[in-house]
Amino acid sequence: MTFVSRREFLDALAVGAAGLAAGTTAKSYSQILGSNDRLNFAVIGLNGRGYAHLAALKANKSAARISHVCDVDGNILSKFAEKTQQEMGEAAAAEKDFRKILEHKEVDAITIATTDHWHTPMAIAGLQAGKHVYVEKPCSHNPAEGEMLVQAQKKYGKLVQMGTQQRSSPHTIEIVEKIRGGIIGRPYLAKAWYSNVRKSIGTGKEVPVPPQLDWDLWQGPAPRRPYTDNVHPYNWHWFRNYGTGETLNNGTHEVDVCRWALGVEYPQRVTSSGGRYQFQDDWQFYDTLVTSFEYEDKMLTWEGKSCQGMKYYGRDRGSAIMGTTGTVVVDRGGYEIYDLKGNKTSEHKASSAASSADLVGADSMTDLHFANFIAGIRKGEKLNAPISVGNVAVTMLQLSNIAWEVNRELHLDIKNGQIQGDHEAMKMWGREYEKGWAPHV
Repeated sequence: MTFVSRREFLDALAVGAAGLAAGTTAKSYSQILGSNDRLNFAVIGLNGRGYAHLAALKANKSAARISHVCDVDGNILSKFAEKTQQEMGEAAAAEKDFRKILEHKEVDAITIATTDHWHTPMAIAGLQAGKHVYVEKPCSHNPAEGEMLVQAQKKYGKLVQMGTQQRSSPHTIEIVEKIRGGIIGRPYLAKAWYSNVRKSIGTGKEVPVPPQLDWDLWQGPAPRRPYTDNVHPYNWHWFRNYGTGETLNNGTHEVDVCRWALGVEYPQRVTSSGGRYQFQDDWQFYDTLVTSFEYEDKMLTWEGKSCQGMKYYGRDRGSAIMGTTGTVVVDRGGYEIYDLKGNKTSEHKASSAASSADLVGADSMTDLHFANFIAGIRKGEKLNAPISVGNVAVTMLQLSNIAWEVNRELHLDIKNGQIQGDHEAMKMWGREYEKGWAPHV
């Protein structure tokens, strides 16, 4: 993928070299070269979810190591590099520019926990550099990117696992198999939800870019905006130029479980309604959203409440799958089975689950999801969330955002999710890119 010309890339590296965090030492190179029995991972995007990647790679130390860490914020980078050395027992090379990491042949795989708008462009660049890719949800910023990433994986042949870690949860795998086996009859209705009590992000002020931050590379493929004091390092989620809203930030997990349990792909129709009700600030998405995905004989709903923590079934997030003879409620902590009248007939409790307020989400499911990815690379094991599967739920929820934006029902091509008979809505299938940064397969 060509973001910029090779000459421009080399010039940019020369200019930025002085500001890079500590590079690879001779000692760390010798560790890399002497570690052919383990896969070399580069972790990119280190502020929140990156720590779950660190924990998961530590849990899989016998098969993998962290050779490189990367973030455009020097403070975040140095803090994570120090933590990596503590947890892994060896230093990782630290870089601000991920493109330098892709030039290292010894890097086998990259993990991406950056801002949403970087997920697909960075993943495609990784594939083109011959790396396997673990990319957090959502795998893309918009449906067109999701299509490109699926195409790129097929073209370049490396593995791409999406970070919907509940696909590797033993109790979730078990209950989906039971649903398929008829434990609640024929499943036909699924409800996914997420509740949190996020605070206002206020009104941002345009301020000088912090000296430790490469704001140009942070923005990358996104059209350029001035730096304001309420975007980095987390609130970018709520700005359309970089993020995708709560629906993709958290809804991806539960909607993916519902889709999996119902055995459905793209729906025929999508309707979505909601708004920014709790606060008046710079937040550009809804804080409350209700979406329906309609199939020929099934329905899936998503309800996201970013700022209202009322729980359903005693859970701040989860999935309820309803059938002709009963209901299953499943979350990261286990599952419960109910009869038609709502009486609980059995339950299974797993290890404690992360709460909605946990911005890292390190847990045993993530450890297992990485183990599956590593086994896929080393042994050819089937991935639990290959990009061709993960992208379906992501595209569905991006369509939920589009339906909310245009405020009307969308009719879809069930083969690929594309919007039918609505030119205005279909214009939102892709996005505008900063000149020279658009991804290409």
